[in-house]
Amino acid sequence: MNLPEISRSMLKNSVILGLFAVFTVGLVAITQQGTAERIASAERDAKARALSEILPAGSYDNHLLDHPRSVQSPLLGYSQAKPAYVARLNGQISAVIFQVSAPDGYSGAIHLLVGVKADGTLAGVRVISHKETPGLGDKIELSKSPWIGAFAGTSLTAPDESGWAVKKDGGQFDQFAGATITPRAVVKAVHQALQYFDQQREHLLAPDTGSGEHDNG
Repeated sequence: MNLPEISRSMLKNSVILGLFAVFTVGLVAITQQGTAERIASAERDAKARALSEILPAGSYDNHLLDHPRSVQSPLLGYSQAKPAYVARLNGQISAVIFQVSAPDGYSGAIHLLVGVKADGTLAGVRVISHKETPGLGDKIELSKSPWIGAFAGTSLTAPDESGWAVKKDGGQFDQFAGATITPRAVVKAVHQALQYFDQQREHLLAPDTGSGEHDNG
C-alpha cells in the first residue's frame, strides 16, 4: 500500500470514528434527556399524591401544582427559592403547602411538604424524599408508620414553644426506638415552617400578584 492509499485509509477510519463518536454522544444525550424527563414526571406525580394526602378533596377547588408562589427563607431549610402551592376554595386561599428541608437528618437532608391552613393550623406533613435508615428513620414515611400524622391539627401555639420537640427533649412528639435524630430533625423543620407562615401570613394570604411572585421572607 502506497502513501496516498494509507492516507485515504486513515482519513476514512478517522471519519468513521468521528461519526461513531457523534452517534454515541447523541445517543447518550437522548437517553439522559429521556431519563431526566421520566424522573421529573415521577417526581411531579409523587408530589401531586402527597399534596392530595395533605389536603383532602373538598378543601380546595383549584389545581395545586398550577401557578405556585416562589418563596425563600432560611426557616424553610433552602438557600434558593422554592415553589409553594396555594390551595383555594371559592376564590379564597384556604391553605399554603411549602417545600421544606430538614438538613440535620441522620443520613442527610429530609425533604418535606408542609401544609398550613389559613388559620395557622397544620393541614398535614408528608415526606417526599430522604436517606434515613430503613427500619428506623424511615418511619417518618406514612407507609411505614402513622407518626407523621401527629402534626395535623397542631399550630405554632398548640403545642407551645416547649412542646415543639420530641419527648426525649421534653416535647410532645414521639421519637423512634433507636432513632431520635430523624424525628427531632422533622419536628424542628415543621416548627420552623410554622414560624415562617406566621411571619409572612399577610403576604402569603394576599390575593395573587402574578404567578411569578417571589417572597424572600
